[in-house]
Amino acid sequence: MPVRPGLTATVDLTVTEEDTALAMRTGVVPVIATPRIVALFEEAAVLAVHDQLDEGSSTVGVSVQMEHVAPVGVGGKVLTEATLDKVEGRRLSFRVSARDDRGLVAAGRVVRVVVDVEAFLDKTR
Repeated sequence: MPVRPGLTATVDLTVTEEDTALAMRTGVVPVIATPRIVALFEEAAVLAVHDQLDEGSSTVGVSVQMEHVAPVGVGGKVLTEATLDKVEGRRLSFRVSARDDRGLVAAGRVVRVVVDVEAFLDKTR
């Protein structure tokens, strides 16, 4: 089955001390760090298309745009969603959002590119 717009996946997280801006050294407050939200967005995007890719293929991240609009403290639950919005050849664009029980936490876009894993890794050698 080909990769097609509309594919979606969710990832949830209960925020721990390790997920905070304080722990990631990106701030001094014990709330979910922006880089942690980015990682959740990327994880959801990967999950949305992983089962649809040819064997030996994967995706790599090339761009993230987001706004982090609300804090979530330790113990809070965050639900992250990625929806494949556009397919342009190997380039996949996702709408992403994160919510907690009070509403929107962050939203934006993630772009990933489909690669042949071995050929991609050859570039690192």
